[in-house]
Amino acid sequence: MAGPFRRHDLVRIDPEIWAAWLGTRLDLAGLRHLDRWAGAGRPLIVRRRVPGETGPAIPLGLPMPPADGKRRIGLALPAAALTSMPAPDLSEAGSHAPAAWRPTLMALRALSHDHGLAPRPFGSLLWQAVTGLTYLSPTSDLDLLWPCPEPIPSGFLASLDAIARHAPMRIDGEILLPDGTGLHWRELREAPEGGSILAKTPEGVTLRSVATLREPVTA
Repeated sequence: MAGPFRRHDLVRIDPEIWAAWLGTRLDLAGLRHLDRWAGAGRPLIVRRRVPGETGPAIPLGLPMPPADGKRRIGLALPAAALTSMPAPDLSEAGSHAPAAWRPTLMALRALSHDHGLAPRPFGSLLWQAVTGLTYLSPTSDLDLLWPCPEPIPSGFLASLDAIARHAPMRIDGEILLPDGTGLHWRELREAPEGGSILAKTPEGVTLRSVATLREPVTA
């Protein structure tokens, strides 16, 4: 994706530009929170482009809280209208998680320390942390982004899988390669040697060979 923003980045938008854009979307009239979204400092998230979407504008997304129908709103705005917002890490966002999640979060933070990684949440936990609105429910997943080198150490995937098997919630999310490519961690863990998996790039979806992604297991 051209410009200073990458998929999953959080951005804030100037309230006047937000109000002007919102005035063009009559289909969104009456949705709670939207008119005050930018003024309250709540972010949007950079998404990948959909087929046929071109031009210099930055593709953005906004999921509404479950109480407001969980509607996913897509838009695209000029980069000049946006300001980067630091994303909370797992420790910062963890204070917004249910109490039952806390032991799992501790195990995940220990795993990240062991491998020198810095995971960050997305999905419901992220949005609850950065908006103050209620996104989490008793059936919510924990979605995490794991920036990793390439190839990904096999020991990391095995350890993450062991934590996920005993967690009270489903642990989902992606491995993020240095070039911004996203790989579903569970698909990468379970893919057979010699196989391939779907990889989300900033511009679309492609296939990547597992052999180049996973560190070989030594005897």
